[in-house]
Amino acid sequence: MRAERVFAYGAAAGLLGDLLLGDPRRGHPVAAFGRAAGAVERVLWRDDRAWGALHTALCAGGAVAAGALATRVVRPSPAASVALTGAATWAVVGGTSLAREARSIGRALEAGDVDAARARLPHLCGRDPQALDADGIARAVVESVAENTSDAVVGALVWGAVGGVPGLLGFRAVNTLDAMVGHRSPKYRRYGWASARLDDLAGWPGARLTAVLAAVAGGDPRGAVRAWRADAARHPSPNAGPVEASFAGALGVRLGGTLSYGGRVEHRPVLNGDGGRAVRATDIERAVRLSRRVSWLALGVCAGARLLGKGRTS
Repeated sequence: MRAERVFAYGAAAGLLGDLLLGDPRRGHPVAAFGRAAGAVERVLWRDDRAWGALHTALCAGGAVAAGALATRVVRPSPAASVALTGAATWAVVGGTSLAREARSIGRALEAGDVDAARARLPHLCGRDPQALDADGIARAVVESVAENTSDAVVGALVWGAVGGVPGLLGFRAVNTLDAMVGHRSPKYRRYGWASARLDDLAGWPGARLTAVLAAVAGGDPRGAVRAWRADAARHPSPNAGPVEASFAGALGVRLGGTLSYGGRVEHRPVLNGDGGRAVRATDIERAVRLSRRVSWLALGVCAGARLLGKGRTS
């Protein structure tokens, strides 16, 4: 079986597995990678960019090498190759867990239980829940759904289409490293620089594809494109900006504004300020459904691009 078909069948099986099973409660491969990366950090950490770059190279490079070795081992068997791709896809995507957490918070808000929603919010994002009212929590959830559609699903599929299992594992490794050390805290401002920049680079194609597909699959394609063009570049993240702006326009809501992380207040630009209303609790379900549509469309685009690309070169 050709490699492009292996990816198409395996990625579809992995995404379906995520839909049916979600993430395991124990023994998740990404959590195991995080523990290993943490152990490497404890040995290497210095307040220095070069040591941080070494940490990134060892951890991300190790994930890619492991994927390449596993691919080589199963290559003689098409069934094993599809199974490996499916398992890798299931391990690195997180759409179902994202949807479950978002919906849990949405149900609490719709029931008027703001305290329960605040208690669940840290499972989804790093905002300070005590600084948010019900509408602020709903906005944080919609923003997290948008950004993580790119980070947890579409970006992985893009790199899987490019590099197979090594691409899948490498993307998730880079994304995980960014979450661990890539933030701008005093401890990681230098050490996490390489992880943050590599994550920006790796996330670039997936973020743009997510923004395009949100416009296609959302209720207001023109609004999504308009918000993307007008507001994405004002966002501090080069990848979250297009995704959140496109989701905002597609859903007809305003995102961005003042938020708080770890006691640090940020004043971010408002996305879709001219064409949207304030986020409500009921918009969480709309965002989750849009995320689902984008994820399956991304599978079709990535698998189709792999098949068409191979056909032109053969």
